[in-house]
Amino acid sequence: MLKLFVTWLGSGLVPKAKGTAGTLAALPFAYVIQTQAGMVALCVATALVFVAGCLASDRYMQREGMAHDPGEIVVDEVVGMWLVFCLMPLMWMQPHIELIIWLYGAGFVAFRFFDIVKPWPISLIDRKVKGGFGVMVDDVAAAIAACVTLGALGHLATAMGWIDITLRQ
Repeated sequence: MLKLFVTWLGSGLVPKAKGTAGTLAALPFAYVIQTQAGMVALCVATALVFVAGCLASDRYMQREGMAHDPGEIVVDEVVGMWLVFCLMPLMWMQPHIELIIWLYGAGFVAFRFFDIVKPWPISLIDRKVKGGFGVMVDDVAAAIAACVTLGALGHLATAMGWIDITLRQ
C-alpha cells in the first residue's frame, strides 16, 4: 500500500520521465475532485496528500534504504500539480471546459519546467531539506513559482489584448 501511494498507483515506476508520468497521473484525479466536489475539496485533498506524502515518503525511503528524493516517489508531483490549480484564480471562477483544458495544459508545462529546472530557491530547498518533507516541499516551491509565472504571463496577455477570458455567467 505504501509503495502504491508514493508511486501514485505505479506511475512513478515507469522507466523514463517518472516525474512527468506522476504529474500526468495527477490530472484526472484533480479534474474529478474539482468538478465533483469543488475547488475547496481539491485544496483540502492537496493539504491531506501533502501531509500523508511527507510521512509516507519518509517511511518508504527509510524502508528501502534511500537517502534523497528517489525518482519513483511521485506523490510530490501530485501535490505540486494540484497546488498549481488551487492557486489559479481562474479555476475558482468555474471556467468553461475549453479554458479548463488550457489552464491544465499551462499549469502542467509551467510546473514541470520549475520542477525539472529547479531554479533558486527551489534548488536550495531540494539540496538542504531532507526526509519526506524535503521530497514534498521542493514541489510546493515549484508550484508557487509556476503560479507566479503563469499569473504574470496571464496579466500581460490580457493587458495586451492577446487573449480574452470569458467566464460562465
